[in-house]
Amino acid sequence: MAEVRRRLLRLLGVVTALTLLMAPASALAQEQDTAPVTVPALTNWTAEQGGYSYGRSTRVVAGSAAERRVADTLADDLKAAGHGGVPVVRGGARTGDIVIDVQPSGNSLGAEGYELHAGPRLSVTGATETGAFYGTRTVLQLLAQGDRIPAGRTTDTPRYRERGVGVCACYIHITLPWLENLVREMAYHKLNQLLVELKVKSDAHPEADTWGYYTKDEIRRLVALGEKYHVEIIPEINSPGHMDPWIENRPDLQLTDSDGNKQPARLDVTRQAAFDYYTSLMDEYAQVFTARSWHMGADEYMLGSDYSKYPQMLRYAQDRYGTGATPQDAYIDFVNRVHAYAASKGKRLRIWNDGLTGAGTVPVAAGITVEHWLDVTTKPSQLLAQGHPLMNAAYSLYLVRGGFHSNTRSLYDQSWDPRSFEGEKLTSAKGVTGAKISLWPDNGRGETENEVAVELWPALRHIAQATWGDPHPDATYDHFTARGTAVGHAPGWRDLTRLPVAPGTYTFRTAGHSFDAQVGRTADGYATIRTADGCLEMSGGKLTLNVPLQPGLAASRKTCDAAGTLQRWQLVRASGGYQLVNAITQMALSVGDDGALVQYPPDRHTSAVWRLTAH
Repeated sequence: MAEVRRRLLRLLGVVTALTLLMAPASALAQEQDTAPVTVPALTNWTAEQGGYSYGRSTRVVAGSAAERRVADTLADDLKAAGHGGVPVVRGGARTGDIVIDVQPSGNSLGAEGYELHAGPRLSVTGATETGAFYGTRTVLQLLAQGDRIPAGRTTDTPRYRERGVGVCACYIHITLPWLENLVREMAYHKLNQLLVELKVKSDAHPEADTWGYYTKDEIRRLVALGEKYHVEIIPEINSPGHMDPWIENRPDLQLTDSDGNKQPARLDVTRQAAFDYYTSLMDEYAQVFTARSWHMGADEYMLGSDYSKYPQMLRYAQDRYGTGATPQDAYIDFVNRVHAYAASKGKRLRIWNDGLTGAGTVPVAAGITVEHWLDVTTKPSQLLAQGHPLMNAAYSLYLVRGGFHSNTRSLYDQSWDPRSFEGEKLTSAKGVTGAKISLWPDNGRGETENEVAVELWPALRHIAQATWGDPHPDATYDHFTARGTAVGHAPGWRDLTRLPVAPGTYTFRTAGHSFDAQVGRTADGYATIRTADGCLEMSGGKLTLNVPLQPGLAASRKTCDAAGTLQRWQLVRASGGYQLVNAITQMALSVGDDGALVQYPPDRHTSAVWRLTAH
């Protein structure tokens, strides 16, 4: 299959070239002056005579420990991309070799830049291991288009130091293979920061272990992949708002309004127990996350309400800061205390911007990175003046399940760059750390993971381009997207739309239970299970973000609906057969005591293994 993929990519490269030949003369002249095709685009390619040829005798030459780590990852990826096994060796280089060189001094490449020279040999030079690693991503993209690379050289450095993606797996569970695909794709396009708002299954607070959490071993696996591919994976537990995944079973920590109503989504920041609870979760996350930053969210605390409903907030603020204090000062006080705690653990704090309305008297601690997504009273320029590193996480860069999708074409046509915040365009990039796209599951059943992936890849390539180099390297958006087609997916990327069985009619058997069903394939690569009584579906019970996440909920048979995402299933290989996992809830079916098919988190109940017999 790898060889087939390479042939297809070469064909796509030919199609791209023909497209350029049919372009207007001015666009063609521009293209003739550009470098070989990569994403992000190379900006200062100097062509030379001849070229580099990759072949059976190619070796990767590396000496130091840092060079060998880069070389080993490159060799793994070359094999995964279908280029065969390549030895990593020390010593002198010969024609056809790829040379990895890390030179900590004597150049101006910075922490992530690299120099690439293609000739009889292919050399990648970085001042750091990370820089050399990014040079190998360019090598892989060029080899994805053929085994010969035109001779030339480039020096390639990023414009912004934070280039990212944010994923909220905060209520629903996103599969680990999907997240691993994302890490590989990010690294392939030189993105370096993945924010994950998610729940790690807690040993300290088992009452909070509502689905969909991740086990600590799953997170360790994801973090290890991020470290290998130079993607920093930053965790977030949103607070003091959006805390319901953590405190729905802790009414003692919930903010209570003036009518005596508990607010399961709001942490009571006036209570020391709430702060202790939150910081204990930070400590537990530190067991599996190695990132140098901690994201506490701090957004939408009073969403749908206001401080006047909670007089204890004003009392707390005035007791702590004097009679002139406002209720918002209690919220800012919590942010600052978390900041101090994070700093004591060697972590830098990050928050969203919308809670910083200027309605308080207490300043937010300088040095906290603010991720700006919403236009509020306090503008980006003011946040910079107050001493906050500023990341652009604009609403225009959002992809919401079943909702708003970023218009990547429009952003490209506008030459959008990280200085373009919601409500203000800055004239300087000073203090702006970079930008990221954000994925949210507001309607968790609105789209499947595979459908989100289709929308994600163009947006991912655009944010990679806009944060690394020129935000508008090609005359048209179609020319820019042709780059993505040419370089393809990252080595090791898994096609998650393949069914492990052919569509058809099967008998499903497990211990003490069997049924006949027709297996179909959906357009986004999942299975439908059609029985004589209807299509298998998860529905009913307690809904979270419109998703039935209740463990023990029984599957039902409903009228088949091609648009019904809750009728889509994954057949996951298991010893002796397959598990049936719902594409939205990400829980596997087991057989209950009454013979009903019921869903459970995979680590809480022995999932049924189904043997399929074709009719």
